[in-house]
Amino acid sequence: MSEESETGQVVAGERRLTSEELRSHRWWGTEGLRSFSHRARTRQLGYLPEEHLGKPVIAVVNTWSDINPCHQHLRERAEAVKRGVWQAGGFPLEFPVATLSETFQKPTPMLYRNLLSMETEELLRSYPVDGAVLLGGCDKTTPALLMGAASVDLPAVFVPAGPMLRGHWRGETLGSGTDMWKYWDERRAGRIGDRELGELECGLARSPGTCMTMGTASTMASVAEVLGVTMPGAAAIPAVDSAHSRMAAAAGRRIVDLVWSDARLSRFLTLDAYHDAVATVLALGGSTNAVIHLIAMAGRSRVPLSLADFDRIAREVPVLADLRPGGRFLMEDFYYAGGVPSLLARLGEEYLCLDRPTVGHASLREQLVGAATHDTEVVRPLDRPLAEGGLAVLRGNLAPDGAVIKHIAAQPHLLKHTGPAVVFDDYQTMQATINEPALEITADSVLVLRGAGPLGGPGMPEYGMLPIPDYLLKQGVTDMVRLSDARMSGTSYGACVLHIAPESHVGGPLALVRDGDLITLDVEARTLRLEVEDAELERRRAAWTPPEPRYGRGFGALYQEHITQADTGCDFAFLSREGEVPEPHAG
Repeated sequence: MSEESETGQVVAGERRLTSEELRSHRWWGTEGLRSFSHRARTRQLGYLPEEHLGKPVIAVVNTWSDINPCHQHLRERAEAVKRGVWQAGGFPLEFPVATLSETFQKPTPMLYRNLLSMETEELLRSYPVDGAVLLGGCDKTTPALLMGAASVDLPAVFVPAGPMLRGHWRGETLGSGTDMWKYWDERRAGRIGDRELGELECGLARSPGTCMTMGTASTMASVAEVLGVTMPGAAAIPAVDSAHSRMAAAAGRRIVDLVWSDARLSRFLTLDAYHDAVATVLALGGSTNAVIHLIAMAGRSRVPLSLADFDRIAREVPVLADLRPGGRFLMEDFYYAGGVPSLLARLGEEYLCLDRPTVGHASLREQLVGAATHDTEVVRPLDRPLAEGGLAVLRGNLAPDGAVIKHIAAQPHLLKHTGPAVVFDDYQTMQATINEPALEITADSVLVLRGAGPLGGPGMPEYGMLPIPDYLLKQGVTDMVRLSDARMSGTSYGACVLHIAPESHVGGPLALVRDGDLITLDVEARTLRLEVEDAELERRRAAWTPPEPRYGRGFGALYQEHITQADTGCDFAFLSREGEVPEPHAG
């Protein structure tokens, strides 16, 4: 389906708001000193009365920044959105918000996901806006923007930043992130040198846009599309393709109609929509980070979603998208093959709820009319899946509240494995000592990292793809079982068990593991077990002391006081709980 096609009403024949019922009318359209002041200050901005009075006011929420290469083009896309808003008779106002750059922000942008969600929510609540177009894409920005918008529950459309162009090096197609890990290991193993590394630096990421593998950014953009809050086909459009600018303008036009229809986000972010999003993540072989983000997003929508839902759906939904890091192709290939619409059409009624509304159509069923697959290697038919289930939820005495593994990106012989633990208490120690022969790490060892969870990280950094020691890489070892309470990049791969909950920092069983303890991973049985007697674990627990709080003040102190664990989405407890927030008095 073309991203330029006309879209119908969300619900045909529904009552439309009058201009006096617009939220912004309370700021500009009433009698009294405050409205007089607001109008005067709007004239100060250079706007004529007829440009904004009686029109839907649209917040263009932009995460552009000079430091975020994924969003390098969002200044221009914001202008395209504004063009669409003007064309549809609305009044656009651009609001810059924090950018969460996966590449540069330390210790991890996950530490600030909830901060951006708060900024988005409070901005939309406190200013005279009737709806919003949300521009983002780099990993944490998508869930953050949608969490904030869902909390305030205005009409909103999400514009994903789009994937960058595919990488190239010496005739080879490269995937950002995925091939970064691969060739860094090649360098560590001594198989490439400085010249090759310098060429790779220039070939991995060749344009604005998010990672062009099915990493976290593309997974979450696809989530937004299947939830029904983007324009049809938006998720896979390459960032620099002219179709991306047209999609942004279409989103600007569409949001105006959504405001007049009073079509709030809660209309679209339903239980059925979230279950469809989980099914889509699994069919894509998407990022494990989507587990945390979707649970948090559903919590803001007052929709129950848990690890149990992921595990149940993972046992039913096949992997149909042959995309890196678990497959062969990249996002450009996915776009040309038909993108998310082609995947959803493949899944169909067997796996999806097609009679729910989207921002573009009265139903997902209507939205998928005409969707086709143009390359059956990239998006496979149901009778020829890439794999059965894209990830697994593990439980056991080492992960009583759950852990996840993207097993399609691991070497098969490691999916049932017992080996001795080699334990690292923090990432810095691991970096400094991983290559020491005295640790006696072998291919059968189980590498264990703790102190990297929501509190311990802090922010649950993407440390979960622990490096394999140099001397093993030189022997040809390319995968090992690795366990942590951390996350890993959606572009990563390997037999990495992630999100172990509760984390070690709060006294989870991971804190009790010692060097040499046997650990058993059994993906088919969905178990992760520490082979130590319960009585011994109780003795270790009695001797364990919690770490001192890391932050004495500032946002870090707020974070450590309110963050929840991975299995419940790592949201702030005060943001995800029930409770009303009053509308501000504008007059």
